[in-house]
Amino acid sequence: MRYPEQYLQFIEKFNEGEYYECHDLLEEIWMENKSDKFLQGLLQMAVGLYHREYGNIKGARWMIGNARKYLTRYGPIHWGLDVEEVIRYIEACESALPDADDIPYVEAKAMAFPSLRLRIDTS
Repeated sequence: MRYPEQYLQFIEKFNEGEYYECHDLLEEIWMENKSDKFLQGLLQMAVGLYHREYGNIKGARWMIGNARKYLTRYGPIHWGLDVEEVIRYIEACESALPDADDIPYVEAKAMAFPSLRLRIDTS
């Protein structure tokens, strides 16, 4: 399957931890088909991770939870992505979020947090 260039760039930027750029990349193609909950789920995962980085835990929890809800219906593999692995990552992120609405930026940056390297299976 041939994937949109923005999707491939999203994977690259996600792996680099550039979550804001991830949002911009996927929003372009999601706007063409807003019923695509797979893209919306990936978008919201990236936005949630961005919120977490800056201490907006309430926003992170909301976005990451929505991402899990949207992506669950696409497993085990969709667009070459191991969606089940992504769901496990999201669940680990949810568990790692502190029980607060906001935390200081310095604390958010220093917080140990799960990581995931996305890969597209092209076979």
